[in-house]
Amino acid sequence: MKKWYVVGTIFILIFGSFLHFVYEWLQYDIIGIFGAVNESIWEHLKLLFWPALSFSIVEYTYIGHQYENYITAKAISFYLGLFLIISLFYTYTGIVGNNYLVVDILIFILSVFISQYVGYKITISNRSFNQIINFISLLGIVLIIFAFVIFTFNPPHIPLFQDPTTGKYGI
Repeated sequence: MKKWYVVGTIFILIFGSFLHFVYEWLQYDIIGIFGAVNESIWEHLKLLFWPALSFSIVEYTYIGHQYENYITAKAISFYLGLFLIISLFYTYTGIVGNNYLVVDILIFILSVFISQYVGYKITISNRSFNQIINFISLLGIVLIIFAFVIFTFNPPHIPLFQDPTTGKYGI
């Protein structure tokens, strides 16, 4: 499992970085569901979530199904990573008054490492979650997917979804 954690972390960092630019390169609305369509914090959450979900599906087919708590561990990992990106970004920009690309990139990297590590630790803990918790965890993952689809095209007009460079929302 440790090898999967390391490979998954590297995959998320590389694939997530690629997703930052893919919509700009291809300009297809459907691509916008997966890649950042603007510079809002919400859009940058996709850079962690989609690669982590993709890798988790592959990982599940090979070894994840052997762990009763795999889906719950991944749901916790996903939500933790998204929470870290949001909270670290708003905390440091609230203190400093500005955002800096280097710090933003470091937040992404740190969020990937921490969320992956927590997911790994939960998975190997052999803590057994009941079927209801696993089902709720799966629903939580599906909820994130629906949120990315809906809010890419129809985002709420709050700062989390606003592109700070253009002032626009979504596509």
